Amino acid sequence: MIPMKRRSIQAIALLAITFVPIHLYIGFFAPPDDKQEVRTLFIPPGASFRWVALKLEEMGVIRDADRFSLLARMRRAVKQIKAGEYEFTTSMSPWRVLDMLIDGRVKEYTVTIPEGYNLKQIAELLASKGLVEREDFLSLAYDREFIESLGLEGNSLEGYLFPDTYRFNKLMGARGIVRKMVDNFNRVYREIEAEATRQGLSMKEVVTLASIIEKEAKLDEEKPLISAVFHNRLRMGLKLQSDPTVIYGLPSFDGNLRKEDLLTPTPYNTYIISGLPPGPISNPGRASLIAAVRPAPVDYLYFVSRNDGSHHFSRTLMEHNRAVMIYQKKGE
Repeated sequence: MIPMKRRSIQAIALLAITFVPIHLYIGFFAPPDDKQEVRTLFIPPGASFRWVALKLEEMGVIRDADRFSLLARMRRAVKQIKAGEYEFTTSMSPWRVLDMLIDGRVKEYTVTIPEGYNLKQIAELLASKGLVEREDFLSLAYDREFIESLGLEGNSLEGYLFPDTYRFNKLMGARGIVRKMVDNFNRVYREIEAEATRQGLSMKEVVTLASIIEKEAKLDEEKPLISAVFHNRLRMGLKLQSDPTVIYGLPSFDGNLRKEDLLTPTPYNTYIISGLPPGPISNPGRASLIAAVRPAPVDYLYFVSRNDGSHHFSRTLMEHNRAVMIYQKKGE
């Protein structure tokens, strides 16, 4: 017969053998439920693992903060988690949750910046995604010291925030987002830098011209033609007379450009000033940047909208006035 004490030890050992694996499985691999409910947590830089574990338990992402902390200690991951915004589901295992924290698999936002957006429009778009505060972004975009740190010149970053589809996260902040967009601009500008230099054009001049082309052209195939018009007018000392530059210089614009607007003196009113305006009026895409240094070999000096996205190009003022009469009347 087995002594009572020995039977007790065996019973305890059996319980341990049974209970510990179950305890570990629940703590390490069992999700809180199978509903796949989404939970989002922003982990600020410097947050302790204990704070993270308690937050995850409170949100229902894990069952038990203590077991989760034990898992992290066993995997030597307590000091390996990354700050940022995370998106979990309640059907994820604690092991997988910890994997995400270790790998820094933060939530990313896909944001498309349209070609021709200006700084205010970009700020509003990013703010609508919760990625920046609008005013903070604009303040940074006009910060001369920050602009110089990016290797750029000018009073703002207008023109240098390259339009594209990006994947941003909240930890990047305005500075990180701007740097990524400017890096993208620099990559594209390097493709045309040699041509700009040969033509005696500075980066600012190229970007300014490209920004006007971007706002004038609806069709990529017309951009070299519009570029040619502006190059020809600049060479001949004619004013650019571009409506988008006038609009950019107005304190407010209700969508209707009036005759008095064309007579209002601003640094951007190319019906009044000669040459290029003082800086870009939008953020141009690749096709507009290329068109700025590769104008079509034509002698056009004028263009007018056909009201279908395309333009009629003319060599003489008489031809242009005739086209204006035709297409303005058609558009009425």
